[in-house]
Order: sequence, then structure tokens, then C-alpha cells
Amino acid sequence: ILLLLPAGSYSAQLPQSDIDLLEFPLNLEYLEAEFFLFGSLGYGLDKVAPNLTMGGPAPIGGKKANLDAFANDVVLQFAWQEVGHLKAIKKTVKGFPRPLLDLSAGTFAKVMDKAFGKPLNPPFDPYANSINYLIASYLIPYVGLTGYVGANPRLQDATSKRLVAGLLGVESGQDAVIRALLYEKANETVKPYGVTVAEFTNKMSQLRNVLGRTGIKDEGLVVPELQGAEGKIAGNVLAGDENSVAFDRNPEEILSIVYGSGDEHVPGGFYPKGADGRIARSHLHTA
Repeated sequence: ILLLLPAGSYSAQLPQSDIDLLEFPLNLEYLEAEFFLFGSLGYGLDKVAPNLTMGGPAPIGGKKANLDAFANDVVLQFAWQEVGHLKAIKKTVKGFPRPLLDLSAGTFAKVMDKAFGKPLNPPFDPYANSINYLIASYLIPYVGLTGYVGANPRLQDATSKRLVAGLLGVESGQDAVIRALLYEKANETVKPYGVTVAEFTNKMSQLRNVLGRTGIKDEGLVVPELQGAEGKIAGNVLAGDENSVAFDRNPEEILSIVYGSGDEHVPGGFYPKGADGRIARSHLHTA
């Protein structure tokens, strides 16, 4: 299935700062699109929408996940939604080619090892089964949605704000679905690690807080009651601040997290050669 985009259909009227803030999320949208496409179909943008890659290198290590029928259905919906997000952004700004992405099981295993402060045995494999894949998916849309929350007040043009609001709505929905599916299994043990699903999410959220370097902007599925909604409940199916308002992150925080380095100048993790766009490249140049 090829999805064709009219050439040069983006707006040349936006302020440069808006263009930069709209192009930056392409880094995460590419990552989400490829991860969800490979997980559900076993192949990615190079087959379903090669024009959207703009000639960027093929991802490393993506593969079909061993998903049950329900999980595969949900992930495939996410995949096509991400294709739509790429199209929507590129209708508004020119964008840039897909950066090199590392979707290999080893990359996810390193994230989990860092989150737990020790090597997991056997190494975590996101493609092994549905619960592992959902846990791995917990890593991705949430970071994007905090970025959209952070970008919105910095945008000047109404077109830009409308696009980001629309993207935020669906990214938030994806994160909510992932969290709800995991919350249903919060007390189940992830085999063979002897660790509950909730503890996995707590460890990942703690790691993102550390890498982001700006305090608590991330919460797992079960929190101390005082940290839950209105300080009255430990269940935390949606993350939010003291008023249950979504947390925000700026591009520097996001790069520090997705690079896995805690430093927006030091690429790695899912982006071996770094992210693209003026904002991301400006930090690589100062590394």
C-alpha cells in the first residue's frame, strides 16, 4: 500500500521557530511509526509509505512481534495513526529524512538494564510476547505527548497550534490505551524476571525522570497515594501533575531521554547518529 503526499504542500508562511518546533517531533513520529509497523506487520515505512522516509536509512533491528490477535490489532491501529501523523506534519512543514533508528531488541534491553540498575537475565526482548511489547511501547508515545504539551505555548501561528493539539490528542490516547492494558495486568509478574508489570513501569518512569534532569515528569502505573490524583489514590492509569494536568518536556529533555545518555549532545539509544531537524542538529554541533 503506497500513500502518496502532494509535493511541496507544506506552508511557507510559518515563523521559523514554529517550523523548528513542528519538525522536531518527526523524530519521535518516525520512531513510533516504524516500531508499531514492524511489531504488527513485520515491515515498516519502506514498504507501506516509502515517500514519507525521504530517503532516510532503513531502521536497524525491527521485526514482527509475537503478539496475540487483540494486541496486534491495537498496535496496527497505532501504526497507521503514526503514518497519518507523519503525513500531517509534512503537509505543514517540509520535514527531513527519516533518521537512522535502532529498534533492535538489544537497544530495548539496554534501556531496561539501565532502568533496573543491573542486567536483566535473559536480556529483555520487546518482540517476545504481547506483554513485553506493551511494556516496550510504554517507552514511546508518552515522551512524544509531553513534547507536544511543551511545544504548544511556544508556538505562534494558529495552524501550528491546531496541528499540535490534534497530534497531542491521539498521542495521549495511544499512551492511555497502553497504560490501561498494562494497568489491567499491573500485579502480574513479567516472566522470567519475577517483577510485576507495575514495577517495570515505575522503573522506566524513574529512568526517564533521571535522564530528563528536570524532576518528576513521569509516573508509573502505581504510585504512593499522595502522588496519585488529588492525593487520594495509588492507581495511576494516567500520569499527571498535582492537578492531573499533563506534564511537559522541551526538546532538550526529550533528546536526553531517547538518546539514553541524559545529554542532548550525546546521541545513542534509538538514535545512533542522533535526531534530525534544526533543534536536534544544533545540539549535535555543540557536542
